[in-house]
Amino acid sequence: MQVSVESTSALERRMTVGVPVERIETEVNKRLQQTARRAKVPGFRPGKVPMSVIRQRYEASARQEALGDLIQETFYEAVVEQKLNPAGAPAVEPKTFEKGKDLEYVATFEVFPEFEVQGFESIAVERLQAEVADADLDNMLDILRKQNTRFEVVERAAENGDQLNIDFVGKIEGEAFAGGSAKATQLVLGSGRMIPGFEDALIGAKAGEERVINPTFPEDYQNLDLAGKVAEFTVTVNSVSAPQLPELNEEFFAQFGVKDGGLEGFRAEVRKNMERELRQAIKSKVKNQVMDGLLAANPIEVPKALLGNEVNRLRVQAVQQFGGNIKPEQLPAELFEEQAKRRVVLGLIVAEVVKQFELKPDEDRVRELIQEMASAYQEPEQVVAWYYKNDQQMNEVRSVVLEEQVVDTVLQKANVTDKAVSYEEAVKPAEAPKAD
Repeated sequence: MQVSVESTSALERRMTVGVPVERIETEVNKRLQQTARRAKVPGFRPGKVPMSVIRQRYEASARQEALGDLIQETFYEAVVEQKLNPAGAPAVEPKTFEKGKDLEYVATFEVFPEFEVQGFESIAVERLQAEVADADLDNMLDILRKQNTRFEVVERAAENGDQLNIDFVGKIEGEAFAGGSAKATQLVLGSGRMIPGFEDALIGAKAGEERVINPTFPEDYQNLDLAGKVAEFTVTVNSVSAPQLPELNEEFFAQFGVKDGGLEGFRAEVRKNMERELRQAIKSKVKNQVMDGLLAANPIEVPKALLGNEVNRLRVQAVQQFGGNIKPEQLPAELFEEQAKRRVVLGLIVAEVVKQFELKPDEDRVRELIQEMASAYQEPEQVVAWYYKNDQQMNEVRSVVLEEQVVDTVLQKANVTDKAVSYEEAVKPAEAPKAD
């Protein structure tokens, strides 16, 4: 087999492969012999059909099949021989494809970039230090109570924070407009659900009262036909309900799966969840800084095939998330290219760090991570057992752990500073990473 390789760009290779005619004919004859054993030809018993008849009837298809298989086989033999690492399927163009002659074809493909990850010392990481204080715990209990607020009908004027049941009809210049009317709508005053001025104008209203209010649609309102216009809403208040925060009692605790221990047991459970969230938030922010640093220190060219595959994955995810009748391929590739490039580059860099430092998933850390995730459930033992019975899930956990080990490897050489902050600042979502 003759092989020659030409570099047409940093990552693209043009490989010419020559396959001897003897190998082609051997493969063709092998297929014809297999066909002869099972072919049914009128006038002949199965397995007794003369080879001349078999060749006449089936040689063309056997040759086509043999050539297709040989191209696939010899391509992989050639890339192994040439120590190439294709990043995607090749585009194959036959140069000679005639009976009785050597097969020669050209395969054009991209290879994975060859590089060594560097610049660990230039990566600056700010590692947050925080703890769950009693005040943070008290604040979280207040949030949980507010999230479970119930509204009870009251016989008084509406106040900010009350929930009103209203009917309304909206008009602009005396004409009703689409979406401007509704009946029996629940509206919490101060929620900001309606356009500016709408909710404020209902403070002080009582059940059975009708008010005519004139709020103005914002200049940047999504419906351009309404943007900046003054509307007239006739609003009928059907009822006024005041917020009632639930008591911190056994019934409330049971909603969160805490059945024993009373208030102290509930506080302990909430604190445990907050501490888990805190650890995850700090770990995530450190990881983002490490990955940003690796990207900045290791600019590499991305194979188009990998980028295209990642764009397609993101398209599918977008359709699954937002639904609708749109097909993934209808979404413009440009929407996903930056995110796809970041993912592909980081994937290549992380894989290279694993290779350079010969990292393997630490099974103790795998077990700890599974136990950490399982602790959020009411029956953690069952969750742990489920993971260990599911190979796919276990592989995903091992991938997460391996990525954590990559982060730890970088942190050993990076410029790391610790910063004490409050719980709220530590768990505040990090800014989205910027693509290169």
